[in-house]
Amino acid sequence: MKKVMLKTTLSLAVAMASSQLFASGFALNEQSVSGMGTGFAGRSSSADDASTVFGNPAGMARLEGQQVTGGVAVIDASTDIKDVSGRSRGTNKGDMVPFTAVPFGFYTNKLNDQWAVGFGVYAPFGLITDYESKYQGRGFGSKSEVQVITFQPTVSYAFNDRVSIGFGPTFNRIAGTLESELTLNPAAPDTRIKIKGDDTAIGFNAGVLVQATDTTRVGLTYHSKVKYKLEGHTEVNAPAATSGALATGRYDASLKIDTPESWDLSVTQDMNDAWKLYAGATWTRWSRLKDITVDNKGVTSAGGGLAPGLVGTIKEEQNWHDTWAYAVGTSYQLTKQVVLRTGLTFDQSPTNNTDRSPRIPTGDRTIFSVGLGYAVMDNMTIDLAYSYLKEEEVSVNRSNALASYNAKYKNSANGFGLGMTYKF
Repeated sequence: MKKVMLKTTLSLAVAMASSQLFASGFALNEQSVSGMGTGFAGRSSSADDASTVFGNPAGMARLEGQQVTGGVAVIDASTDIKDVSGRSRGTNKGDMVPFTAVPFGFYTNKLNDQWAVGFGVYAPFGLITDYESKYQGRGFGSKSEVQVITFQPTVSYAFNDRVSIGFGPTFNRIAGTLESELTLNPAAPDTRIKIKGDDTAIGFNAGVLVQATDTTRVGLTYHSKVKYKLEGHTEVNAPAATSGALATGRYDASLKIDTPESWDLSVTQDMNDAWKLYAGATWTRWSRLKDITVDNKGVTSAGGGLAPGLVGTIKEEQNWHDTWAYAVGTSYQLTKQVVLRTGLTFDQSPTNNTDRSPRIPTGDRTIFSVGLGYAVMDNMTIDLAYSYLKEEEVSVNRSNALASYNAKYKNSANGFGLGMTYKF
């Protein structure tokens, strides 16, 4: 029974899962509302505002003076769960993603014709899923909340009016709380398992921006992988009817995981004074996530069955694959004050039909976006954006010694963005 408990605890560690946000895996795209309006097409080539610190740090060379860009994106997701079977019992409402907000902020300062500096704070990865208390698949994950916050000081250098480069180290803080529930005795309450952990690690972003012709601009951005070792603890709370058979108590826990590197190549094409076209492709190395390994050791409170110092190292296969995302978009300068935007994005999922779990119930995505920029004053612009995401239907098939859960998931989401840029 101890081994079963540790195996289920490991399932909690598969927290690096999608929460129906607007990028594949557990990545977030929500660092720019102006970019959101075009479906993030042209993200590494547009350099429209200070959010280029993330999109392409070389783009700071195109921004005059000092600029501040900030905003928030909110996501309202829904899931349809059907064709459910398995040894477990419970409900399948599918409302596992609460109304979620993703804030961001950036600053740039052009020092002279060659040098510019900037700073950004944003969330490049994250998730939150929270199933109902009697969710049928709760043995394979009932709640996950993981946040990554990044601070990025940045510098760019323009060789001339055609070519610029940019670089910024990233200081990343990850923290997570993960929960699951086991039904060991139908006549007793569930056994609850919770993992908490955090870590800080360093990576970097780099980019190059080329004005290929008077009307064509090409950008390439690299976001590095970041290696984490989360340290924390695992808590197991079993009712009296089952605690004698379980390793009840509190244990030191650790988990190593890398957030993946990505390459973003995009093009911005000026059609005339009003029209711009954008296109982009992003490759993400999700194949780094082959498996999840959790180490549990050291009883730190009284409990049944597990001797102090016992080490439990368990590995669970994930076998994610690399993904491509493609986006096309356009903007139209309707008046001096108003610009309209729209975009279409196709985003692959890194999961596979064999290893997909209730924490990762996502498939390939299609996203339609619209946006609007309004110049309130010469030095201040308000940006609005809306995106609709629809996923293909996927299957989840999980089982262990205590339970099994099989279902089909179909996810959708609405995203809303509000941002502001101020120049001084």
